[in-house]
Amino acid sequence: MANLTGTIKGLYPETLSPEQLEKLRGFKIQTRITNEKYLRTHKEVELLISGFFREMFSKRPENIPEFAADYFTDPRLPNKIHMQLIKEKKAA
Repeated sequence: MANLTGTIKGLYPETLSPEQLEKLRGFKIQTRITNEKYLRTHKEVELLISGFFREMFSKRPENIPEFAADYFTDPRLPNKIHMQLIKEKKAA
């Protein structure tokens, strides 16, 4: 087997310099913080995901990718999420 180290240098953490590793670590931390802030301010994402899993576990489809495609392309989905957001807002 050919040695590919020269052609893929920089793709694996063990080939990064200490400075690059520190930048990567900082980037990962910042990305997690940004993602967490986004998820906390966009309740609809939580409703989409929890609704999907609730439906999937209750219906137990054989073809999960097909079920997911149908679920997320349902033209009624935006209205369902909107109604859930209103309902939660009233309950708070």
